[in-house]
Amino acid sequence: MTCDPRDLSALSYANGFTLWHYRTGDSVSLVDDAGYFDSAARMLRVGDFIFVNADMDTSASHGVLVVVANDNISVDVTNVVAFGTLNSD
Repeated sequence: MTCDPRDLSALSYANGFTLWHYRTGDSVSLVDDAGYFDSAARMLRVGDFIFVNADMDTSASHGVLVVVANDNISVDVTNVVAFGTLNSD
């Protein structure tokens, strides 16, 4: 799958920077692939951060991505930097 821009929400913005939130059932390994966010290219800028909640339909993963390239057609982001760990109790 690819990004559904309706699930991408701006949390805060200032000085040409936007902090986003994105929630999806897609896996983390898919979300951080180049091209996943192409459908939102007109909204994202290089340097924007995206808080992501992925794998929401199975075993949720949480983290942050940074937009590293966007030519208004193709978007590339960093690998997800994960937040938290599994709670074993």
